[in-house]
Amino acid sequence: RGAFHSISSFCNAGFALWSDSLIGFVTDPWICLPIAFSVILGGIGFPVILEVRRHLRTPRQWSMHTKMTLWATAVLLVLGTVVVTANEWRNPATLGQLDTPGRVLAGFFQAVMPRTAGFNSIDYGAVNEGTLLVTVVLMFIGGGSAGTAGGIKVTTFVLLFFVIWAEVRGERDVQAFERRIGDRVVRQALTVALLSVGLVVTATVVMVELTGLRTAVVLFEVVSAFATVGLSTGITADVGTPAQLMLVALMFVGRLGPITLVSALALRERQRLYHHPEGRPLIG
Repeated sequence: RGAFHSISSFCNAGFALWSDSLIGFVTDPWICLPIAFSVILGGIGFPVILEVRRHLRTPRQWSMHTKMTLWATAVLLVLGTVVVTANEWRNPATLGQLDTPGRVLAGFFQAVMPRTAGFNSIDYGAVNEGTLLVTVVLMFIGGGSAGTAGGIKVTTFVLLFFVIWAEVRGERDVQAFERRIGDRVVRQALTVALLSVGLVVTATVVMVELTGLRTAVVLFEVVSAFATVGLSTGITADVGTPAQLMLVALMFVGRLGPITLVSALALRERQRLYHHPEGRPLIG
């Protein structure tokens, strides 16, 4: 069992050998913490692991990708833990029945798992709407690039934040960690993020029409499938065969889509020998 759950957590698979996942170990740090740290390690991406291993004592030599991934991961984990714990603190169906250390441990565990791990130590069918929304956001962002996690990846999310920050400050170049980010990388990030949003919204609308279920739980299920997380509020078995097939397709696209899309965009790079006159459509 230890070997099975170690591999399942490092690979962000989320398969457990109990029908209720890890709810029976909600307050057990000897089970929850090793699994959580294994999920984080597998989800930050192999390039980050190798670079930190080589330059462990010299963080100044870390690349922008490594710094961006580690900082974003830390911020998302802290914010996720705070928000989930606060939302569920008095919910008797989730954290309300636990003591204070157990609530903090369960909140941290639930903040880690949306990285696309899929384990759960509380019943997501009983959580508050705020927790569902935060978990959807964390699942959509996912983990690090070139790792075992899914989602649009934390580097894509952080890069878009720096794009907004540069525009708000009126700067021509997008900069992060004392480095300038090229326009082509920015366009790739925008393409991946917007196509992913479009796919999730379309799938949610179709699944709501197919099942007649609440939009919140359907959105949770769709994003969980797209980000290859595996978390569920318990509706998967009841949505019907067409919706289940759509979820299967979303898992496949979510696992291979962003990687394939970025690779295709990089390989299609070409240079025009002319430029059209500049246009300025109204924005906002």
